[in-house]
Amino acid sequence: MATESASGRVVGKVAIVTGGASGIGRSCAIRLADQGATVMVTDIQDEAGKATAAAIRDKGGHAQFMHHDVTSEPEWEQVVAATLAAMGGVHILVNNAGIGIGGSIVTMALTDWQRQQAINLDGVFLGVKHCIPAMIESGSGSIINMSSVAGLKGAASLAAYNATKGGVRLFTKGVALECAQKRWPVRVNSVHPGIIDTPIWTKINPALQLDDSHIIDAQGLAQTAVPSGVLGSPEDIANGVLFLASDDSSYMTGTELVIDGGLSA
Repeated sequence: MATESASGRVVGKVAIVTGGASGIGRSCAIRLADQGATVMVTDIQDEAGKATAAAIRDKGGHAQFMHHDVTSEPEWEQVVAATLAAMGGVHILVNNAGIGIGGSIVTMALTDWQRQQAINLDGVFLGVKHCIPAMIESGSGSIINMSSVAGLKGAASLAAYNATKGGVRLFTKGVALECAQKRWPVRVNSVHPGIIDTPIWTKINPALQLDDSHIIDAQGLAQTAVPSGVLGSPEDIANGVLFLASDDSSYMTGTELVIDGGLSA
């Protein structure tokens, strides 16, 4: 077990973290493992995902990696089945995998719109669909769906991204109410990061990649948009995810945890 696991907040729990190869997903996987969870890390970036799992094991924790396209229902079925077989249950799902494609809505290709919807929204739906039965079987569950401040307020040239993250927000509420009304022992909440230091800022405008003008200066953006001027870290989000995954948040479901340094205030 990880060094903190004896007094950890998620001891004995099994977590699936999608998009765990880098950024917020990697930090969430490591934080949950540090606090006693056994973690199935999934991503399409195989080497980086394996490195996340290895980093957890190097600290004395328990983790495995699986290649996982979150838009594929058969792959979701395989991930859940493998987690149950290898780890004995599913108690936590961090639906983190996502992409950001910006640009004018009048020039955006339909294929880019559909790809962003498939990863950011369909992937969340599939995770919820296949993990809830496993959580009921395991006796309890906490689903954390990664939305964004962009799921709370609009942004020019990010309308397609707004649509996916706003969809995650309301989808979360609907599923939370279904679980509650059916008395399933599963809580469902969304997390809304602000401007966080992750690789997404280097990928948000793929049409401009030839001359590197697609890269957004996250530090500069934070200095102008965040009241304190401080750029958030993936660890800031992981701490919030840990709270929602743990029994500390046992009376929270169907709500948003906004972690944005006051950006949306």
